Amino acid sequence: MITDTETVNIEPNSDERTGGDDGAAGVKLELKEYMNSYAGLLFLAGAVIWLDQWTKALVRSQLSLSETWMPLEWLAPYARIVHWRNRGAAFGMFQEAGGIFTVLAVVVAGIIIYYYPRVPKKDWLFRLALALQLGGALGNLIDRISFGYVTDFLSVGNFPVFNVADSSISVGVGLLLLGSWLSDRAEKKARLDAGGPEMEEAPSSG
Repeated sequence: MITDTETVNIEPNSDERTGGDDGAAGVKLELKEYMNSYAGLLFLAGAVIWLDQWTKALVRSQLSLSETWMPLEWLAPYARIVHWRNRGAAFGMFQEAGGIFTVLAVVVAGIIIYYYPRVPKKDWLFRLALALQLGGALGNLIDRISFGYVTDFLSVGNFPVFNVADSSISVGVGLLLLGSWLSDRAEKKARLDAGGPEMEEAPSSG
């Protein structure tokens, strides 16, 4: 019998304590790996955003609107720096749809941030493509929110004027397509290698 003055101490057994510790450690490890997976995305996208915003600020401070600059006269017919404003999509398309592309940039950025840690580390080409696309999307989004337009300044031949963010998005799309092609090629090769011995052992129709 237990009297009122006696105290009963009930301690969890060693298995319960170990299970709780292991669970907490597992959650911390999983969270650490999850955050580490974002390190590459934040670094590359951040570098693109910094370069994009720095070059745009430099153009706005040094050139008046529509002013062109190219110190090498022989190169001027082919490439030049020009201060231009773009209220549409990349490369000057859809000038009346700036608001739509602002919302679209937010949606695309959210999808990339959500999907990025789910891409295996071995698929580094896909990760690089997503980081470049995120940096480009956010670089132009900052312009739209800050000024209501995007600053463009790279002019090559008769191609529409563009900027660092546009280039980053385009390179990212190219790398995404290249990664998909290489992945499909590797899968087809693996299937052929797996089916090769069976095809050799199969009797001929003659």
